[in-house]
Amino acid sequence: MATEAGLDRDPLPQGPRPGRPVPELDAVHVQRWRAERGELVDLLALARERLGGIAALHLGPADAGAPPAPPAVLVTDPAAVRHVLALHPDRYVKRSHRARLLIGDGVLAATGEAWKRQRRLLQSQFTGTGMRRYEQRIERAADTAAERWARYAATGRTLDVGREMRRFALDTIWRSLTGHPLDARTEHELNTVETLAAALPTLPADEADARDAVAADVARIDAVARYAIDAARTAPAGPDGPGLLHVLIDASAARPEYTDRLIRDELVTLLFAGHETTATTLTWLYLLLDRYPGARAQALAAGAAGSAERRQAVQALVHETLRLYPSAWIMPRHAAEDDVLAGHAIAAGTDLLVCPYLTHRDPQLWPDPERFDPRRFTAPGGRPAAPGAYLPFGMGPRACLGLQFALRESTVLLERLLPAYTVAFRSTPAGAAYGITVRPDGPTPATLTVAPPP
Repeated sequence: MATEAGLDRDPLPQGPRPGRPVPELDAVHVQRWRAERGELVDLLALARERLGGIAALHLGPADAGAPPAPPAVLVTDPAAVRHVLALHPDRYVKRSHRARLLIGDGVLAATGEAWKRQRRLLQSQFTGTGMRRYEQRIERAADTAAERWARYAATGRTLDVGREMRRFALDTIWRSLTGHPLDARTEHELNTVETLAAALPTLPADEADARDAVAADVARIDAVARYAIDAARTAPAGPDGPGLLHVLIDASAARPEYTDRLIRDELVTLLFAGHETTATTLTWLYLLLDRYPGARAQALAAGAAGSAERRQAVQALVHETLRLYPSAWIMPRHAAEDDVLAGHAIAAGTDLLVCPYLTHRDPQLWPDPERFDPRRFTAPGGRPAAPGAYLPFGMGPRACLGLQFALRESTVLLERLLPAYTVAFRSTPAGAAYGITVRPDGPTPATLTVAPPP
């Protein structure tokens, strides 16, 4: 049956398992979106609005005479999200990662048995005892950032909030990887990681052309990685003790797959994933506090410095920021076999787009979803109970390894900065850039004022 000017026409082919067809967005909307050069998120939002939590749409080439590509399936319904990511990850597989040119065969891009081996090695580093190993490094990086902010406040100089958050997050992960604080030269070279990550979505479709376009930047990152690996082998521990890099080097003695190339790939993966997402989240948080200043006051009034109540309120600021701007805003998957997803037939070979960004902004799950309200994460019943309704770091076996690390470093920094300074932005970005992460689309210049005691 066709509805709303043909929105359900030309459905996905039904496989041998039972299930109704996935409703498909009418081609006229896709054509209009292409003509207007719209953001992918706008088209996906339209599909969800018109068709609900599971919707098909053609994203393939629009060239005349080109064979139509199979429709992709957008997944935002919480139960369907959980089905794909957590309950049946072997049916819905990750084929590659958009940052593969940068991270190679690191754990984010690895698949199959290689991924399982790599994840097992790293997983213990980010839970329990492993996390306690990095507490002091996080504290020292936060102290260094707080000292910089004190100098900015004392002199009245303008800072860029986004740049400062990248410096903090990069210092934190560099200490955790190498045992050394971040020095100015390494910081300068590793800024290439952020530049390259931002450029990846715009690279040529041809793999060889894409590699040529980023060859110089990748070479700079490789040089830093080689230096760090050689230094870790020569001096087994830095001032903060051995780091994650030493874990990888030790693994190479017993596991032949941990070649210098794979160690490099894991190092760059951890650098990329370990600082880009945290820095972006903290930048968004301060931009949101600029629009909703009462949220800062509420967090500080929740309890005394160092109290469990204050920490919970600060963490709620982070969680609400991640709801609006999740670290992984879209998660592509590929159906390895026929399946039925929330009553809909999914044929083997179908590409799926799980979109936490849209799930987190679904008004049926999150009342007044565009409003920044950290109390959703402190008040009873403030957030939906469905497991797939909140997933800023993914869920299931491929959920982000660094979830607890990222939350801890964000909280430690904010506990220092929020009570001490108020931030006045001189200008704010007009919107967001939807690449591998959702970044503020522009600089974030600001001045600091020492805040009166709360």
